[in-house]
Amino acid sequence: MAEEFPRFDLTGQTVLVTAAARGLGRACALACAKAGADIALGLRDTKSAPGQELAKEIAAMGRRVLRLQMDMSSLHQIESAIAEAEAYFGKIDVLVNNAGIGPENLAENVNEADFDATLAVNLKGTFFASQAAGRRMIKRKAGRIVNMSSQAGTVALKGEPIYCMTKAAIDHLTRCLAFEWAPYNVRVNAVAPTFIWTDGTKPALSDAAFLKQTVASIPLGRIGEPMEVAGAVVFLASPAASLITGVTLRVDGGWALP
Repeated sequence: MAEEFPRFDLTGQTVLVTAAARGLGRACALACAKAGADIALGLRDTKSAPGQELAKEIAAMGRRVLRLQMDMSSLHQIESAIAEAEAYFGKIDVLVNNAGIGPENLAENVNEADFDATLAVNLKGTFFASQAAGRRMIKRKAGRIVNMSSQAGTVALKGEPIYCMTKAAIDHLTRCLAFEWAPYNVRVNAVAPTFIWTDGTKPALSDAAFLKQTVASIPLGRIGEPMEVAGAVVFLASPAASLITGVTLRVDGGWALP
């Protein structure tokens, strides 16, 4: 029998990416499409211009694409979006749980509304999206889930206590789901980026002093690009990672090394 080499492509697969319109979600959707996958776009507003433009870009690559109304704070929308994607494509092979928010405030000033909103999207939304997709993957005895964690799950970031808490929880949820669903050939992993150039981080990184301080903490000496995170997502979703589950892959330029 000829030796089989690792395959890093997603040809014939369907990938659902949450919060897909911008930033890391957009990069993940495009990278998975480039790797051969059809794409379901989870969007907070299906009529938004960024979501519509992204769908056009993916279609131009020759992939099937579906825009889904999927506010990650709504369990009804999560379930209905995943059901709609399954009905349209016939299956969901990969779920990329990208949605996350992080209202900034010192711990002593955090208010209940921001606390609840952060947990609703980052934890509750991620868990129930995983559950809805996972149930279907368990029946098929095949599937992959990639959660978007953060270096904030490992290192302390001033002014981000609730965000950091949720990302640490995502890391452990990833391990728990990987352990429970391994017998069904469902792999669950996470990706933990450092600061990445996105619309969400540009306001903070535009401050020269903050940028200098941040880059000084990254041994590779630079802020990351969205596609560098998307590359890790494609790898974990691909057949090349078939023996990897329960792992949080840091894409942090070495921040957590010291």
